[in-house]
Amino acid sequence: MKKALFLDRDGTINEEVGFLHEVEKIRILEGAAEVIKKARQKGYLIIVISNQSGVGRGYFGIQEVEKVNQGIKSILGKEGAGIDAFYFCPHSPDDNCSCRKPSPGLFLKAAKEWDIDLSSSLCVGDRVRDVEAGIRAGIKQGFLLLGDMEGESSKLKDLLLDKQQGPRVEVIKNLREILPKL
Repeated sequence: MKKALFLDRDGTINEEVGFLHEVEKIRILEGAAEVIKKARQKGYLIIVISNQSGVGRGYFGIQEVEKVNQGIKSILGKEGAGIDAFYFCPHSPDDNCSCRKPSPGLFLKAAKEWDIDLSSSLCVGDRVRDVEAGIRAGIKQGFLLLGDMEGESSKLKDLLLDKQQGPRVEVIKNLREILPKL
């Protein structure tokens, strides 16, 4: 079985601009290419999992999400930072689907399709729901990028510590902070 680095997209790999659906608005965050490249060198698959509720809300279509994903893949690929797969939930928060984070559905789907050992994998996101989904899927270590933490602190409390196994989620300021953990 393989190990993977699961990354959220908006706010983790690229700047959060609110319902990103235009390739020309992609801005890769500092350190993202470096971390992805290093993780690949260490044998990790790179899997991006994101909620794209703009589709379910009717703001844009699946084709726009796929174009942005390909744009991100192309930009990172030029820096030697390849992405193996993108998975996204197109539903709105009211749809109560099993693929929208914090549900673990897309992590489990990727694990099955790519023969991934979730217990040896890592996840990174900029929202509690991003790492919560990974932890619920069986990932033992998640990283939460500091960002807009308003309303997130109460959700974070239960995820931060597993009384039997120690910290499950580490709060980081920059994506590069996970480099020693790879």
